[in-house]
Amino acid sequence: MIEVLKSFFRVNLMSRLRPAGDVKAADGGEGYQWRSMGIDPQFQLARGRFPAGWYMLEVQLEYERSDGDACLYVDSGNGYSESEKYSLPLRAGKISKRLVYLPKAARAVRFDPLESSGLFSVNHLRLVRLASWFARDRLLQRLTNMHIRYREMNRGEVLAEIKRQASDAGQEWLQFAWARYCETFERRRHGRDYHEWIEEVECSRRSTLEGSKATGPLFSIILPTYNSDVRLLRECIESVFAQSYQNWQLCIADDASPNADVKQFLRETADKDARVKVTFREENGHISAASNSALSLADGDYLVFLDHDDALVPSALARVHEALVRNPDARLIYSDEDKINERGERFDPHFKPAWNPDLLLSQNYICHLMVLKAGLVRQIAGFREGLEGSQDHDLLLRCLPHLSRNTVVHIPEVLYHWCAAEGSTALTGANKGYAMKAGLRAVADYLEWEQLPARVEPGVAPNTYSVRWSVPEPAPLVSLLVPTRDRVEILKPCVDALLSRTDYPNFELLILDNQSSCPKTLAYLEQVSEDPRVSVHRWDHPFNYSAINNFGARLAKGEILGLINNDIEPINEDWLREMVGQACRPEIGCVGAKLYYPNDTVQHGGVILGIGGVAGHAHKYFHRHDYGYFSRLHLVQNLSAVTAACLLVRKSIFEQVGGLDEENLAVAFNDVDLCLKVREAGYRNLWTPNAELYHHESVSRGADDTQAKRRRAQREAEYMRRRWGHVLDSDPAYNPNLTLIHEDFSLA
Repeated sequence: MIEVLKSFFRVNLMSRLRPAGDVKAADGGEGYQWRSMGIDPQFQLARGRFPAGWYMLEVQLEYERSDGDACLYVDSGNGYSESEKYSLPLRAGKISKRLVYLPKAARAVRFDPLESSGLFSVNHLRLVRLASWFARDRLLQRLTNMHIRYREMNRGEVLAEIKRQASDAGQEWLQFAWARYCETFERRRHGRDYHEWIEEVECSRRSTLEGSKATGPLFSIILPTYNSDVRLLRECIESVFAQSYQNWQLCIADDASPNADVKQFLRETADKDARVKVTFREENGHISAASNSALSLADGDYLVFLDHDDALVPSALARVHEALVRNPDARLIYSDEDKINERGERFDPHFKPAWNPDLLLSQNYICHLMVLKAGLVRQIAGFREGLEGSQDHDLLLRCLPHLSRNTVVHIPEVLYHWCAAEGSTALTGANKGYAMKAGLRAVADYLEWEQLPARVEPGVAPNTYSVRWSVPEPAPLVSLLVPTRDRVEILKPCVDALLSRTDYPNFELLILDNQSSCPKTLAYLEQVSEDPRVSVHRWDHPFNYSAINNFGARLAKGEILGLINNDIEPINEDWLREMVGQACRPEIGCVGAKLYYPNDTVQHGGVILGIGGVAGHAHKYFHRHDYGYFSRLHLVQNLSAVTAACLLVRKSIFEQVGGLDEENLAVAFNDVDLCLKVREAGYRNLWTPNAELYHHESVSRGADDTQAKRRRAQREAEYMRRRWGHVLDSDPAYNPNLTLIHEDFSLA
């Protein structure tokens, strides 16, 4: 066994970890810190004979990045190589574990804590020999919980299926199972692995689609130009001619370009194909006016918007046509997109959620490819002049009142390449400061026109916005429900913080005491109940989170319920005001908050369905100020579910869906189940980053670390698969091109 623990501090840690790469040491106080000077910091753990067999690798690091992968390399006699590499995705400040199988004895082991430069500390590192039966048990459990191939199966069914697949492949079953197990630790990075993803995933599903002028709707492609780079403009137009679906027309409006080469090229292009229509504006009016001029040429049923230096994928219009065949009432169709540089290299893919109205208020996540029903665009009078830079976002916001989940279709494929030339918005959104001002005006105008009780502020990230919803007058009573048992050292900071760090004027705090017996806890409950906002209620039954909260909901006097864990501490005083403003909106159901671990890493950025088999937390272990996936850690958005560690919902909705499931979900997933019932009833669930709280996750209840607890957790997971399996693997707030193993929005 090799073991490095935090308590060894400097001398022992340095003696156990011997740098093998370009690493500089710096005393960090707890554990030991190093600054990686190169790309790949390496440590020679030990030399000697490591017997063949099963091991458990445990790693806990603190590091600057929001995510990372540690690697263990084994030398079985031919040196270190990628064929004997064991990857382990890290969780900042948490212990990560995985099995390691050595088919033959090893003579040396090397530990690579990170794959890039940066400051890090090793707090825990352990490689321990395992009994074969225990290792196989852990292997099967992870495959059952995590592998996409074995959804809807219990452990016995997984084992039977693996043996069948192994037999078909001519392999020994454990060898086959081990390969599947290792797949669950693979993580594709958007930057590093996107080209590999294109080859393995995108190309494998790409099909040849033949279009016909005689069938299907006419697509009018709207293309404004101004002093375009003729080379890029030619490539853009060639991508239109390359479409497998051929029933299109290209409507080009040149905005009085002084470059004669642009005009000459456009005339030549129009002469070659009758489907190309060009108008030359006499005066420069900027992109909104030019786009409206192009719109005036359009005869099609649907409008496709294309920038003069971007490109369509050859199957783009065919995919849109397919979507319209399946959804004839669609008014808006959009796709995923990526960027392409001047060397033709694709990067930075944006895999988007399905229809997400609150995310659209926070940023124009739809962007490209965007296809709109022509009649709708004419109904709202096209583009507004004066909104240049955010004219597309403004157009969508004015369409918003006429759109619904049933009339919007998202195609989860990259159908559009956004040119990232020097100085373009694609390369950096901050390049065009005027776009931010125009976007703020577009959102503000939308709120005013719809007479919505909200205001908009600039967002944290470039070209993002924060819409703040007002609390009705008088402020509705909110009933905060806090289940607890003993552990006054956990409860007191929570209750004291709720009472002192909440500026909302009208709330009651119901402490639901589940058989506390600790004298200090009972004394504190008696003391705190003297506050007129606080009442203590005894629930004298075995722990059942769902039943305790349902009990509290029946006692609550408020029209809004707040489900609050007893290890929550507010950070910003307006946290409840923010959540109430959202929860009072008629279309909104459950509202969740942004929660952090005490070390300022993200514990909850919303819930994503399907991760780990049932659900996982978005952006878990990211650092507090990280933008997250396309800035989503800082954007109000609709999500399928949020955690009940801090959840608000109107009491009428809670009662309408029958509250929490006491019978099947006593401990885990009851909040996910509640949110899905609320969504099924027709409401939109929502997550806001503007309500920030610390969460000392499950401190009072404890971890699922006994056989009985693990069996209970497995039963609850299996129930969720039976009850919601048809929706757990297709979360509309996520994207099928993103992983269902990790919580970091990495590629599937």
